[in-house]
Amino acid sequence: MLNINTKLRALEEQGRKVRVGLVGAGQMGTGLISQIAGMKGISVVITADHHPEKAIRAYQSAGIPTEMIKTVDTVGEAETAVNSGKFAVTSDHEVLCGCSQVDVVIDATGNTDSGAMIAPLAIENGKHIVMLNVEADATMGAILKQKADAAGVIYSASSGDEPGAIKELYDFADALGYEILVIGKGKNNSPDFECNPDTVREEALRRGIAPNMLTSFKDCTNTMIEMSSISNATGFVPDVMGMHGVTVTYQNACDVLRLKTEGGELNNYGVVDYAYGLDPGVFLIFTTDKRILHDELQYLKMGSGPNYMLWRPYHFCSMETPLTCARAVIYNEPCLIPLPGAPVSDAVAVAKKDIAAGEYIDGIGGYYTYATMEKHGEAMRNDHVPIGIINKKTRAAVPIEKGRILTRDLLVFDETSPAYRMRMEQEKKIG
Repeated sequence: MLNINTKLRALEEQGRKVRVGLVGAGQMGTGLISQIAGMKGISVVITADHHPEKAIRAYQSAGIPTEMIKTVDTVGEAETAVNSGKFAVTSDHEVLCGCSQVDVVIDATGNTDSGAMIAPLAIENGKHIVMLNVEADATMGAILKQKADAAGVIYSASSGDEPGAIKELYDFADALGYEILVIGKGKNNSPDFECNPDTVREEALRRGIAPNMLTSFKDCTNTMIEMSSISNATGFVPDVMGMHGVTVTYQNACDVLRLKTEGGELNNYGVVDYAYGLDPGVFLIFTTDKRILHDELQYLKMGSGPNYMLWRPYHFCSMETPLTCARAVIYNEPCLIPLPGAPVSDAVAVAKKDIAAGEYIDGIGGYYTYATMEKHGEAMRNDHVPIGIINKKTRAAVPIEKGRILTRDLLVFDETSPAYRMRMEQEKKIG
């Protein structure tokens, strides 16, 4: 994204801005508003949240005077507020998506049902859509990308999330013609597949994040979802179901994440994985068939070869999302998108505990399920359930034992769920 700073500064000097509509004023959305408030050439002109007071507080925390914040209930009211230089707040994402002053919509809800409503509506209204909602991207990104293409707008996952940060390394290495072997993220906590929002509540409150979000981190669901997203964007697959999750250091990562025949842990190259010891960053392992390039890489202290690692030891989460918005509006290009056709991988649901027949369950970050990662073709053949289509109205059709990968015949789905319906549309049209 070279020169994006000069492009944004030029917009500011011309009295123009990239106009952002933000849905979701939680931790990520609140931070995003403050981030954009300090930038040139971009502004969050309207924010939607089911609890409008959260959006108001988010603007206030960014230093926006209260008198500059206007609560609105209709598209007309929103447009009047924005035209008068105020920041609009609404409880209705339909008002936001219909507002003519919005160039790009950010979905920062982290909820698959919300994603299945917000993204199509933004697309229908001619807005670019940036998914700070990797949960929805991993579940239904292929069909959302298809809808965006048909409407002539940009669909993109977000910079700053691990998949977007990995893609930047991938594009760099790919453009230089290197053979990319492994891509992945660092992880900073050991899996606790039995944790739930109650067991993590004290830590979550101490850290200022939602208990269900921390649960999804600790039970590895978030990692499986994120790696499914980057898998779907690159074609790289999990080497084994759930990936390896090895422990490494910067110095030995290339030795561990190599083929078993070469003394490492992998069965194949062209894979995604996660590693303890490289958090909170992302990594890529590559090689080359050019001897002189090996000499130069070793001279540049990239290791002894034949494999070398690019490691970005940070990712800024929502604080980088504005760059994706600017890229969509200024360059008409995404940060990260699913490859054409059917998905490459899925994050599928596993029972956290024994579940009784007729019992209502839940999905991401909840009490009943966690996710593992599987190649999409295998998931479809085995009828495994993408965790993103499970909500609190889903129930067990039969008793389900702890540790079982859920198949569709075991559940009665909420067929009114937007995520369920969007995923079914994707499977019917794309595969």
